[in-house]
Amino acid sequence: MAKPDLMDFDKALELFEPVLGFEVHVELSTATKMFTDAPNPAAPGAVAAGPNTQITPLCLGLPGSLPVVNEKAVEYSISLGLALGCRIAPSSRFARKQYFYPDLPKNYQISQYDEPIAFEGSVEVELEDGSAFTIPIERAHMEEDAGKLTHVGGTTGRIQGAEYSLVDYNRAGVPLVEIVTKPIFGAEHRAPEVAKAYVSTIRDMVRALGISEARMERGNLRCDANVSLRPRAAAGATTAAATTAEGAATQVVEERREATRLETTVPPHVDASVDPHPEVKLGIRTETKNVNSFRSVERAVRYEIQRQAAILAAGGTVTQETRHWHEDRGVTSAGRPKSDADDYRYFPEPDLLPIEPSAELVEQLRAALPEAPAVRRRRLQEAWGFTDLEFRDVNNAGLLVEVEETVAAGAAPAQARKWWTGEIARIANTRQAEPAELVSPTDVSELIALVESGDLTDRLARQVLEGVIEGEGRPSEVVEKRGLKVVSDDGALIAAIDEALAAQPDVLEKIRDGKVQAAGAVIGAVMKAMKGQADAARVRELVLERATEV
Repeated sequence: MAKPDLMDFDKALELFEPVLGFEVHVELSTATKMFTDAPNPAAPGAVAAGPNTQITPLCLGLPGSLPVVNEKAVEYSISLGLALGCRIAPSSRFARKQYFYPDLPKNYQISQYDEPIAFEGSVEVELEDGSAFTIPIERAHMEEDAGKLTHVGGTTGRIQGAEYSLVDYNRAGVPLVEIVTKPIFGAEHRAPEVAKAYVSTIRDMVRALGISEARMERGNLRCDANVSLRPRAAAGATTAAATTAEGAATQVVEERREATRLETTVPPHVDASVDPHPEVKLGIRTETKNVNSFRSVERAVRYEIQRQAAILAAGGTVTQETRHWHEDRGVTSAGRPKSDADDYRYFPEPDLLPIEPSAELVEQLRAALPEAPAVRRRRLQEAWGFTDLEFRDVNNAGLLVEVEETVAAGAAPAQARKWWTGEIARIANTRQAEPAELVSPTDVSELIALVESGDLTDRLARQVLEGVIEGEGRPSEVVEKRGLKVVSDDGALIAAIDEALAAQPDVLEKIRDGKVQAAGAVIGAVMKAMKGQADAARVRELVLERATEV
């Protein structure tokens, strides 16, 4: 399939204003599912089970099976709503969302519609340069997850071109909270960055609450990214002229190019709920479904801005639809026409009573909330002794949780930052993966301990890290299997030094004459002879000692 025409990103932002919206699905880590006592595969420490083994009659939609609400899931949902700054509904109701799909055996999903558990909130996200966006939250509602389809026989793993599909209902009924934003204005050229920062903030929040493992690579946290474009409003222009692509192009690009450049500059703090141009109608949106990494969210938003801008500038119309993100090709493709709420024929779930949490419970959960994300960031930066730039590197990479857990496992903060933002991030970028997918904080802490104890050099530690990522075991096990431990026997090192000196007899005289840098040639020869399994600093000490002995 040919790659669609894309407009240059900066050009797209000169012509059009992006408006964003996000629906983030968080799988809750309760022991059992939302409406049944089947084991929850998203629970902490859950071991992957065989297909269709974590199910009950309700998961399969069998006649006569009735739902029972998971009390802990309700408490988790209230806690998340409070952390999002939402109001908690004194009474909320479940509803049936009607649609047919093979991974939803009841032919409807138990969700919430116009009576969610939490509504009207906001969350502040921080961007790479320290500027902040306040993202408006419309609601957070409870629902159940669907099963999982595996498409077999195609080349992409997607339904297009597959010969058949297999369905696993283990995930059916997993408790979910869906966080829905209001339209997000003012992101401008930083729209992709805002998208990444928002999803990262939600992940950190739910982990801090202890309500989800939020492993994006496992589907614990997924994002549906909504993007629409509308033409720039020009000073003195009529609304009619401002609402056409040609009018916007003429008014803004040709007549007010410099004014547009100033208009798209983002201030240090943005209240993203404020529509700067309410007189201009919003554009038609697309919804890129189930994006499951920070990198992909950022790239998908950027791509949709460029794709939609090219369509609108050519006089076309954007189709309201769901779209799929293809990480390998860096493109989205059409899914299905986007349904409106009326199409789902919502009606109150007749088998469940309304949820009416007591005021005492809500206040109890409020009192138990962890510190706000901004407060937590300030505390960690102070505790770790990081400069603003060092801390921002960690935060912008979405590695705050990983560094925090590595430090909690015993590593020095500076070393935890070095490994996560350095070698691990490099490998993740090469593999187009998230760093947390490759290695655990516990393993990183153990690797750092081996370096600090002198058992490994940094060079050897990088080899051990590769072994851990390849599934060869914990760092200590990889060291043993690959025989990578540093040679600490001075006798063996001295023997290698003497051999190197014999091959370069003039080095000793140069060292005695004060040319200490001459030792480098011997050190290099020794490191080569020891296959890198020697401490270069110790080798240098021994070389200098030999120079004074003779």
